[in-house]
Amino acid sequence: MNRFISSSLTFILIFLASCTSAPIQITLLSTQGFSLGSARLADSSEGTSIELVAHSLTPGAHGLHVHETGRCEAPDFATAGAHYNPEGREHGFNNPLGHHIGDLPNIEVGPDGTAQARILVPAKLSELRGRSLIIHAAADDYATDPSGNSGARIACAVIR
Repeated sequence: MNRFISSSLTFILIFLASCTSAPIQITLLSTQGFSLGSARLADSSEGTSIELVAHSLTPGAHGLHVHETGRCEAPDFATAGAHYNPEGREHGFNNPLGHHIGDLPNIEVGPDGTAQARILVPAKLSELRGRSLIIHAAADDYATDPSGNSGARIACAVIR
């Protein structure tokens, strides 16, 4: 009986371990290929936790989004595609029909050009792999479809 319980517990632990991904670290690159910071992504009980640290950005609010394609090619990161939106929703936290998964809160860059943020994405890390994390030049207005009027893409990291 004890051997059966032990085997069952081992199976359950292996199964639970396979349901989560190991945390990953990604580097945010400028359109010129310079590092502008990094992000640590890890599974949490509610989705994926992102801990972002950025530097050399202009002070103020900047849009932050998960984009559908894991490609960060200069000169404008257009290869990252649109915001990640598997449910086909419109853009923006202020949208009464709900926002898409790729919509994230703005980050606030201080006068010294640095930003630190903790963000929760309502999707598991395994679902975000093969996509990209983008910082935009301007704040997201949380309403305008499809991108929140957040301006040019200034930093990009592939979520591997």
